[in-house]
Amino acid sequence: MTSSSVSVRHDWSTSEIQALLELPLMDLLWQAQAVHREANPGYRVQLASLLSVKTGGCEEDCAYCPQSMHNSSDVTGQPELEVEPVLARARAAKEAGAHRFCMGWAWRDIRDGAPFEAMLSMVRGVRELGMEACVTAGMLTDSQAARLAEAGLTSYNHNLDTSPEHYDRIITTRTYEERLETLARVRKAGISMCCGGIIGMGESLTDRASLLQVLASMNPHPESVPINALVAVEGTPLEEQPAVDPLDLVRMVAVARIL
Repeated sequence: MTSSSVSVRHDWSTSEIQALLELPLMDLLWQAQAVHREANPGYRVQLASLLSVKTGGCEEDCAYCPQSMHNSSDVTGQPELEVEPVLARARAAKEAGAHRFCMGWAWRDIRDGAPFEAMLSMVRGVRELGMEACVTAGMLTDSQAARLAEAGLTSYNHNLDTSPEHYDRIITTRTYEERLETLARVRKAGISMCCGGIIGMGESLTDRASLLQVLASMNPHPESVPINALVAVEGTPLEEQPAVDPLDLVRMVAVARIL
């Protein structure tokens, strides 16, 4: 923020955030728009394209995910994509107007050796196309984060998913602290952070406020904050969850912009 008078805070309380989530909708949108327009003059929308490089067979037990080997929906037997086909998809995305190309691996953590070398080649190739490159691949080490930074990685996605209080009902194979440690490694390597969560997983309004509180307490704030709505896939533990009210998604985005 250059000449903006919008103050950046890292001390929001959960109760303050919940009060924002409970505002009358038009009041909330007015406030969010005022902050957004002052902090982001010119109003530009960044377009991103996402590709699953390694699909299915993940060791994590995330209750929302059809790629978990713990769920009957697991998409198994999908070979990992090679470097050149991925870069061909990146070129097509650029021609379609995308500014950022995001690549996902259904892993618990990054695998050293040939898979990681291929990931680095993909990152370098995307950057050579003049696009931003984003990777999501679970946990990583300090050296892996440093090598990704050296390859030119723009952003690393690692979502918190939900509040610390609701987390154990969604995932048991990885702790909340491990997620925060991954984000710290990304930040230490100088890579920008893409970190958000999912609503519609049976959480309360306070849980939603708590998730946003954790994100808003980070210093600096995450550069990208994806706010997702659950897609209840058959074969996952959350398959019976009712669809999210679209206006609940609007509220989350609006409050995230204010924070």
